[in-house]
Amino acid sequence: MVETRGTAVEVKLPSRLGFEKVAMGTAASVAKLMGFPDDRIEDLKTALAEACINAIEHGNQLDSSLCVGVILSASDEALEVKVMDTGSGIAKAPSKPDIDRKMHGEEDPRGMGMFLIQSLVDEAEWVKGSPGKGSYVRLVIRLAKESE
Repeated sequence: MVETRGTAVEVKLPSRLGFEKVAMGTAASVAKLMGFPDDRIEDLKTALAEACINAIEHGNQLDSSLCVGVILSASDEALEVKVMDTGSGIAKAPSKPDIDRKMHGEEDPRGMGMFLIQSLVDEAEWVKGSPGKGSYVRLVIRLAKESE
C-alpha cells in the first residue's frame, strides 16, 4: 500500500460514450494504491462507469464539446469520487426500481443506474446544480465496509 492521504487526481473526459473507461482505469489504479481489495475495486469501477455515462448522456446531452470532470480524493479511510457535468441535475431523489416490472417489459428497462450506484458504494449523493454551474454525483467507498 502506498501513502495516498490527501491525494487528489482529476480527469476531464469528453462527453462521448466509451471514455468512462478512462475514469474507471484511473479510479482502479488509485484504489489499488490505497489497498482496496479487488471486489471493492470492481464495485467502484461499475458505479463510476454508470455515473460517468449518466453525466455524458443526461447531464451533457452527448455534447462532445462539453467535458465530464472526475475528481478522486483519497484519505486514510476512503476514496471520494465526484463526477461533474454541465446539466442541471436530477429533479427528484432516486427511487428503488421495480425489477419484476422491468423484467416483464411493463416498465422501461433503463433507469436502474442510480439504484445500482447506491448498492455498490458506501455513500452516493446527487447534487443539483444551478443554471450554467452544472451538477455532480459524489460517491464514497470506504476501505472497510460499514457492516464490517
